[in-house]
Amino acid sequence: MRPMRADDQVGEDVPPELATVLRRGDDSRPVLIAACVCAECGGRVFSVLVNASGAERECAGCGGRAFLADSEEYWSEECWEDDEPGAACCPCGSEEFEAAVAFSLGADGEVRWVAVGLRCTRDGFCGIYADWKIDYGPTGHLLTSV
Repeated sequence: MRPMRADDQVGEDVPPELATVLRRGDDSRPVLIAACVCAECGGRVFSVLVNASGAERECAGCGGRAFLADSEEYWSEECWEDDEPGAACCPCGSEEFEAAVAFSLGADGEVRWVAVGLRCTRDGFCGIYADWKIDYGPTGHLLTSV
């Protein structure tokens, strides 16, 4: 497991075990980790659709939906090919999660990799459910899309 780095930034609402899992999946670059919070009701529990190029979350409280990072740009049947989104599911069978997004930063401060981590609200299982490379810039807008 990779330890947290001095230049990592973890949002105060990110469960510590979820931050640890997201850090473990990183390639040792500094990361910013932000908790997902519903913009409509402030909810923090979601069902999540994932595939190799993105994720969309739905608030368990109000049903509000949001794409994570740049997922919306690739969320169409033309982009999915053989990778249609599916519901994230915990090994215990639950489909409700706390969610956080890790943004891996390059030396230039631009986002180079995105990882979506989920923590099951039933049994606490944590895992990375989606991750994808970012190969364009500027990327500052991604940091607010959680």
